[in-house]
Amino acid sequence: MVAERLQPDEVSVLMTQADWAWPMALRDIFKPRGVNLLVADGVSEFVNVLRHRRIAATIVDTDSGPSGGLWTLRIIRLEFPRIPCIILTSDPTEGVLEEALELDAFSVIDKPVDLGILRDQLNRLFVRNYSSHIFSY
Repeated sequence: MVAERLQPDEVSVLMTQADWAWPMALRDIFKPRGVNLLVADGVSEFVNVLRHRRIAATIVDTDSGPSGGLWTLRIIRLEFPRIPCIILTSDPTEGVLEEALELDAFSVIDKPVDLGILRDQLNRLFVRNYSSHIFSY
């Protein structure tokens, strides 16, 4: 896959809504880099945003929403099979990891999330997919 070049003012990352202060914590990573963080409330809104905005990556919390598990990513993959996705889970069982691999998730991060690990994974994702060091230290 040829890496797509991104300009910082064009970069948007979409994440699922969380019932905790997670989106506020993430803004501390994204805002200084000029990356837009969009938060979708539910699978249908998530897919709608993907259809109408240029999204560089997604972050899916498997503990959010009524369906739970990796259902959100499974639905996303039907229409957007190549968009990079980082999975957050409080239940990193072998079954969850196998399903994440099957759905081509970029990585799975155990909750509570260490922001340093998340930033490292975002950096790897953006270097690999876009040749961008926007999340480098």
